[in-house]
Amino acid sequence: MISGLELDLRLRQRQFALEVRCTTKVRTLGVHGASGSGKTSLLEAIAGWRRPAQGRLVVGGAVLHDSASGIDLPPEQRGIGYVPQDALLWPHWNVGRNLRVGARRLDAAGEELLARTAAMLDIAPLLERGVGGLSGGERQRVSLARALVGRPRLLMLDEPLAALDAPLRRRILAYLLRVRDELRVPILFVSHDASEVQAMCDEVLVLRAGRVVAQGEPSLVLRAGVEPQASFDNVLAGHVVALEDGVALLELEGGGQARVPQRGLALDRRVVFAVHSDEILLARGATGRISARNRLQARVERVVEVGGALRIDARLDARGSGALLSATLTRAAVEELGLAAGTPVECVFKATACRVWNAVD
Repeated sequence: MISGLELDLRLRQRQFALEVRCTTKVRTLGVHGASGSGKTSLLEAIAGWRRPAQGRLVVGGAVLHDSASGIDLPPEQRGIGYVPQDALLWPHWNVGRNLRVGARRLDAAGEELLARTAAMLDIAPLLERGVGGLSGGERQRVSLARALVGRPRLLMLDEPLAALDAPLRRRILAYLLRVRDELRVPILFVSHDASEVQAMCDEVLVLRAGRVVAQGEPSLVLRAGVEPQASFDNVLAGHVVALEDGVALLELEGGGQARVPQRGLALDRRVVFAVHSDEILLARGATGRISARNRLQARVERVVEVGGALRIDARLDARGSGALLSATLTRAAVEELGLAAGTPVECVFKATACRVWNAVD
């Protein structure tokens, strides 16, 4: 986890003054906001590239910056790994040399870490290849591996998926989730995509014009939103408890069960998946036999009006204490069903509507 991350940084920008105050102990912290909100500037201040920053920065108990006491470690002494949107690999070196330049030590332990990281990210067969012929996804994995072999006290990911198309974005997100789940390195994940933040992060900061306007659990903070959306990606997680005819049955971490495409998943595997709010039907009373494999009991928590549509936020399980799920409905449908806070409903959606994000094809 990020042990005692303390952010109290102030930095004058051309457009605005960056002022971020935050204390957290979560393992993965997201930074979310529109373009120009200060996300990258915050990371650069943490890394020590933007100066003079005022305030205090503590990561894992180590004071990296404290303007009051004159502490200001240079970037190379802060122990921070950085993965930018553009992989920024050395073009005249092969993959292996790009990784070794990021390693803290090239002793036996360092070589073992390099080999283990390359295997985890499926780039071991690429070590002797030049970087010029790599695909976009391969370049991002090499950049990620280079940051990890340096044994960072904090790994910062700055919009690492933004330049990729949708299928490749999902594939690289699966590798990021693998790093999060298998390694103990704390992660600061910057993204303007609410779905990615929900999948990766335990907590999120929302920035606007250089200031924190919201902080908390991603599924709650991003639904509330500075600019709420009627259409919303629900991101859920669970463990595989059964496999049946190409479908994996999950016990959801927030309560209830769901079926998703198997896609090579094994028993006991932790799975992160998304289902869009447009894919969810809400029902009241007996629905009879239906082809959709997922029929989850829930209780409406709130009805949010956004533009000409309504978003229904409901808690899974009949008591309304489980994971939060959102469905987008027309006003006529909401009125016909009589939906309001406290109404019991059934959330219905197909297994094929679920996009599994942490299965590497």
